[in-house]
Formats: sequence, C-alpha cells, structure tokens
Amino acid sequence: MVEPGYYDVVIVGAGIAGSALAVALSGEGLSIALVEAQPLTRTPLPTGLALDSFDPRVSALTPRSQALLDNLGAWDVIVDYRSCRYRHMTVWDAEGTGQVEFDCADVDAEQLGYIVENRAIVDALVAQIETAGDVSVLSPARLQACNRQASGRMVLSMEDGMSLQAGLIVAADGAQSRVREMMNFRLREWDYGHHGIVCTVQLEKSHEETAWQRFLPSGPLALLPLPSTAEQHFCSIVWSLQDEHVDTIMALDDKAFCRTLQQASEMRLGKVTGCTRRFAFPLRQRHARDYVQPGVALVADAAHTLHPLAGQGINLGLQDVAVLAREVLMGYRRGISPGQLDLLQRYQRQRKGENLLMMSTMEGFKRLFEQEALPLRWLRNAGLHAVDQLRPVKRELMRRAMGVA
Repeated sequence: MVEPGYYDVVIVGAGIAGSALAVALSGEGLSIALVEAQPLTRTPLPTGLALDSFDPRVSALTPRSQALLDNLGAWDVIVDYRSCRYRHMTVWDAEGTGQVEFDCADVDAEQLGYIVENRAIVDALVAQIETAGDVSVLSPARLQACNRQASGRMVLSMEDGMSLQAGLIVAADGAQSRVREMMNFRLREWDYGHHGIVCTVQLEKSHEETAWQRFLPSGPLALLPLPSTAEQHFCSIVWSLQDEHVDTIMALDDKAFCRTLQQASEMRLGKVTGCTRRFAFPLRQRHARDYVQPGVALVADAAHTLHPLAGQGINLGLQDVAVLAREVLMGYRRGISPGQLDLLQRYQRQRKGENLLMMSTMEGFKRLFEQEALPLRWLRNAGLHAVDQLRPVKRELMRRAMGVA
C-alpha cells in the first residue's frame, strides 16, 4: 500500500531534463512526483513566423537526443510545431584564414542535428506528462528544505507547508540547484570571464541549413538556423563575450547592435536587418564532485554546466536522463529501491567520464581561441586547415559531436 505523501521518485525541476525524466520513468509502476516552482501548464505557442515569435532560448539537439525524445513520444509534437535541421556547419577563425566545414554527407546522415526552441521541447514533454497516470505534478511548489531520515527516506518540505517523502530525489533544478546546495554536494567551479548574449535576429541572406560559428578574440559567436521563409531569414545567436565588453554591447540600440553583429559575423549572411530583445547571462563552469548520494541524484545543469560554444549542455543532460532512467527501472524490476547508492553509482560511472571529457574539450577550445600570440594563431589556423583536409579525423569529430560515435 502506498503511503500518503510518499513517492518512489520525486523530481525537482520541470525543465527539459526533469520533464524528460518523468516521462522516461512513467508507465512502469513507479509513483513519481514532478515538483516545479513555476506553473506547469501548456499554453498555445506562437504559430506565425516572425522575428518576435521565437523563444530566445534554443537547443542544438543531436541525433542521440532526438532519438531519446522520439522514444518518449515527444519528437513528433516538436516537429509538428516547428524546428530547423542543420545539415552543415562552418567554423572559422577571426584572426586568420583557418576554416573547417562539416557536412552531414560526410557521415552519411540526413542532418547534423536540429535547432529547437526550448519551450517547444518542454511543451511536447508536458503533453506526455498530462497523459501519464503515475506522474503527479506539484506546481507551483517551491522547495524549502530537503533532508534524509535515519531510515534513508528523503523528506522534502515546501514553502506552503506540504511535505513529501521519497525513495529518490532527483535534482533537475538547474545550475543554481537548491537540492544540490541543501544536500551539500561539493562543486568544482570557476568563471569563464564571459557572458553569453542571446537573441533572435533577421538576416538578409538564407542560413542555408548551416550553423555558423566564428571564433573572435573576445569570444565565439554562433548563428544557429531557425525556421525561415523565402523572404524572411532568421537565426538565433549565442555570442560569448569577455565580461569587459558585455555592458557596451548590451547598451547599444537595436540598429547599432545589428551593425556590430554584422561586423562580428563578417556579413556571412548579409546584413542583420532586425533583432529581438537581448539577454545576457554569466558563463560559469560547474561540475559536481559526485552526482549521487544515498537517495539523491543530480542530472543535467544541476550536475554540470559548460561553455555553450558547442551547444552540448542539453545533450549531455538528456543522456544523464536516459542513463538514470534505465538504471532506476532495471533496479525497480529487480526489487531494488531507486535511492540505493549502488544503483545510483552505476549511473554516475556511466555519465561522469563522458561529461568531464566534453567539459575539458570545450575549455581547451575556449582557451586556444583566446590566445593572440602570433605563433599560437598560426598553429591554430594551420590546425583548422588540417582538420578540414583530414576526412577521417573530421568524420570522427562529427560523430562524437552528434552522439553517434
């Protein structure tokens, strides 16, 4: 008999990772609660293609992430709304002539990935949650305290006085995770010395289903393709800038910002004819020394955040979700509690190494492209040329980035 207020798994945070985990665990006999501080309801998404109709937050989903969302029954909902595949990627160095081109044909794929608005992903997952009879949504509900009883059960107290007990609490509550803080998980973290600026822009030329990235001394600039028409061409930008440049760029009016962006992108897509409101956020790397404790697991940004230059954050987070769900369900079928430490450590062993490898790789790229010494610039450009010519190396890099290696 299930006790009132007790759940096998309580997931804190109903963003992409938390909602995906709730769907992945559903339908197998577990009792699941999804706790979200903000109201979690489906609202009509904008349908017309216009500059201000896009979510400023987008994700570059790899084929592996697409496959997971498909398995969860969410991908068709996303595609029926809107998404933009990218078949090509162009990366070039602002301090020289180095350039590398990646194309889906090089790995016999139809696309390298998809650019999808975050709200569309969450909406598709919430649609699945609404039909899951074993997922209780507690929203809005703000966490006040998180404790472990002597029995090993976890207890969550909400600000409205509600109390929940759980065999396993999953922290999917983002980079500033309150669960992580309350349970005293130790972190390695440092500032990148960068802010990320995001917005949607309208361009003179078509993006040609290409993701464009230019490495500037002040930080990388990415133009990510969005659904467009023959007359209207849209991209989402992620512009990583050293902290000392951010206030100046944010203070520009729209016309001046568009001119500055044109220059930064070398007008590869022609003039920037419009932009939406800009958002800036500090970039900081975080990595939990451990992802698990008895009865607690961290996933996605609660466990790790990295520089957005390769757009891998959400893809790593979704793979955390896939592995944790698999381990919990395998254990449940064998009568093992979802919060048992041995079970959770299997999840950690499978995910920690891959996440660390990606984080260290992105840190290396960031530092390499910040160097302005002439010998390093020469080597950097020579390296880009070499990678572009070495097809086996390029294919391997692409397969790893796509999550199919």
